[in-house]
Amino acid sequence: MSDQITIGLIQAKNDLSGELSVEAHKESAIEKHIRLIKEAKNQGAQMVCLQEIFYGPYFCSEQNSKWYDAAEEIPHGPTTQRFQALAKELGVVIVLPIYEREGIATYYNTAAVIDADGSYLGKYRKQHIPHVGVGNEGYGFWEKYYFKPGNLGYPVFDTAYGKIGVYICYDRHFPEGARLLGLKGAEIVFNPSATVAGMSEYLWKLEQPAHAVANGYYVAAINRVGVEAPWNMGEFYGQSYLVDPRGSFVSMGSRDKEEVIIGVMDRKLIREVRDTWQFYRDRRPETYQEMTALLP
Repeated sequence: MSDQITIGLIQAKNDLSGELSVEAHKESAIEKHIRLIKEAKNQGAQMVCLQEIFYGPYFCSEQNSKWYDAAEEIPHGPTTQRFQALAKELGVVIVLPIYEREGIATYYNTAAVIDADGSYLGKYRKQHIPHVGVGNEGYGFWEKYYFKPGNLGYPVFDTAYGKIGVYICYDRHFPEGARLLGLKGAEIVFNPSATVAGMSEYLWKLEQPAHAVANGYYVAAINRVGVEAPWNMGEFYGQSYLVDPRGSFVSMGSRDKEEVIIGVMDRKLIREVRDTWQFYRDRRPETYQEMTALLP
């Protein structure tokens, strides 16, 4: 396996108004992202990650049961299976963030991980679920209306091109899971997001580089772009990036353009950083017990 792996991050805008049907959104966004994944492949990408709930708008801006129809089973739903075929065709690893339904009506914010031969490796379910308003119009990140907290822990997936972990959007504010992904061997952690300027932009280039440094791995952060009607609750500010274990930005997208961001992950740098900063050797888990206690 080569020490250098090319990473493709896809940031896109939503083309349709949220007032249109779930089916219309899915059809439009899936076709667009297939084209963008092929563009990433043409630029050398071996691993590709899409943005949070890629196949439609960030519908959590409102609380509307219409959007439950966007959820699919994983891996047996049509979107996962379609992208399995694409991964096999192109020989790329795909991190595919979609709205998951389990059973009759249990819902999660999930990312399926598909290997370069098209095989389904497993899924990560978002652990930390926000529920917070934005502005004075009644819109916000109303995710507890749509998602249960994840219950599959913090898995690391051994793909054809390396060991990857997944964190989803709001998860990035919590260092505990980021550390667990490192302890389990992640070389890169993908964080597909949907986040607007008024809430989080001041943190966007702070938290995830800090995770990369503290844990000695690469972080790939993906955000969508544009303002989504009819909610118009804020600008999704893009700036998707790949950051290395020193906290240096390898590549970064624009604030407002739909594009493929390409960067290279270098395992030699991971080894060099971990040999220098022995955080895993020097950690003291026996002293951290209070972190898992239900303190008053």
